[in-house]
Amino acid sequence: MIKRIKSFLFENKSEKQTFLKNTFWLSGGTMASRIVRAFMIIYAARILGTEGYGIFSYALSLAAFFTIFSDVGLSGLLTRELVKKPEETQRYIATTLRIKFAFVILGIAFTLFVAPWFIKVDAARPLLPVVALLLAFDSMRIFIFAITRSKNKMEIESGLSVLTDIFITIFGFTALFLLPNAQWLAIAYTAGSGLGFFTAFFVVRKWAGDFFRGFDRSLVKPVLSSAWPFAVMGLLGGFMINIDTIIIGWFRSASELGLYGAVQRPIQVFYMLLGFINTSLFPLLSKFAHEEKNERTKTVLERAIAGALAIALPLTIGGIIVGTPFIKLLFGTQYLEGTLTFQLLLLTLIPVFAGSMIGNAVFAYDRQKIFLASVGMGAATNIILDLALIPSYGIAGSAVATIVAQVISNGYVYVKFKRIIPVSIVPLLGKITLAALGMGIAVFGVSRAGWTVIPAIILGVIVYAALLFLLKEPLLEVIGIRKPIEKSIEAGPR
Repeated sequence: MIKRIKSFLFENKSEKQTFLKNTFWLSGGTMASRIVRAFMIIYAARILGTEGYGIFSYALSLAAFFTIFSDVGLSGLLTRELVKKPEETQRYIATTLRIKFAFVILGIAFTLFVAPWFIKVDAARPLLPVVALLLAFDSMRIFIFAITRSKNKMEIESGLSVLTDIFITIFGFTALFLLPNAQWLAIAYTAGSGLGFFTAFFVVRKWAGDFFRGFDRSLVKPVLSSAWPFAVMGLLGGFMINIDTIIIGWFRSASELGLYGAVQRPIQVFYMLLGFINTSLFPLLSKFAHEEKNERTKTVLERAIAGALAIALPLTIGGIIVGTPFIKLLFGTQYLEGTLTFQLLLLTLIPVFAGSMIGNAVFAYDRQKIFLASVGMGAATNIILDLALIPSYGIAGSAVATIVAQVISNGYVYVKFKRIIPVSIVPLLGKITLAALGMGIAVFGVSRAGWTVIPAIILGVIVYAALLFLLKEPLLEVIGIRKPIEKSIEAGPR
């Protein structure tokens, strides 16, 4: 039994097993690392208050905005090329690493010399050099993970991600205990991220060989040619993610920045759930695209989208119902004014979860130019609505702008990709939707009856899982859950 478990968790035997293994490790690692860091984030939000936490969040978003082109798609591009051309591993790693390093330096320079001209919250200025370095460490660590992903070794990425968040949490708690202010929190974050990067570099070097040997000048142009749509996409995508905070900083107070930064945190954790599915799926999609197995792509992609929405729907419905007590539990009564914004942002989960899956396939099929129009429309919509709504409606107006922009952006990608692979999503969602609605009714009922938020969430999970099983949702069979349970029930007690 132990050998079977070890084999499942550490070996790649089949496409299905590899996908499930990678998903297990990334989901477990993501959840473990986010839970570890969540304690520190919640503590920071409570200790610093809405204004202090708002300054930290604002500086982080501003730096992220000016370092968004530090990757330009190089991580995903490296994974894809290593899957397709494993014999050229050394050449691609060495070349893309130098390109990556140049873009990271450029991003730091922009943050230091251009970002200050955009700052409206003066207290955030001293934080910029620190958070620029923080984001550089994060960007380089993610780039290194492109190598482990190409080998379907997500267990390595999972372990290193957890270790990095442990470093950040230890340093963060120490800083908040000794010197509770936004600047020292940023320094602690950066120290933890830097230690995580150097640890990842040390571990992954055995798969990459010499990171610096094998540079091929002739490969630079083809790499940049493939990556330039991602440079534009990264610019526009980062614009969509961070422009809300920047515009809020122009028109509203640091306190509102703190509210927005806090209620965004759970949403970002939910996006992480999507990230581990995407990361596990991408090598398979790249393989199918390279081998021109379009029917396999269609089947796998449809199931992946259904699986993603099976997570997004209950999170959205349940989160809206328990929004007020959930925010109070996490951040305290001083953050309750952000509840409506949190509930609105939950509505982005559905288009983002579905659209991101399709976006993964677009990248695997080397059709990344589809993203340009998509993200361009989304970014334009976002900034126009932000400027129209934030002055009057504050952070709730920003959330509405985000919803509309995400629907437009992801909807466009879906329509365009259907011309390449005719995926069909709606027929797969009937039972998932019924189960999510049933769960919502149950959670609403016990919440009205006076249940606290944690028991209500636990009940919701149980009801949702039970309804999926009773409705015989096909996804349970795909991941190997339904049949073993049915056999156990049929066998009865011994």
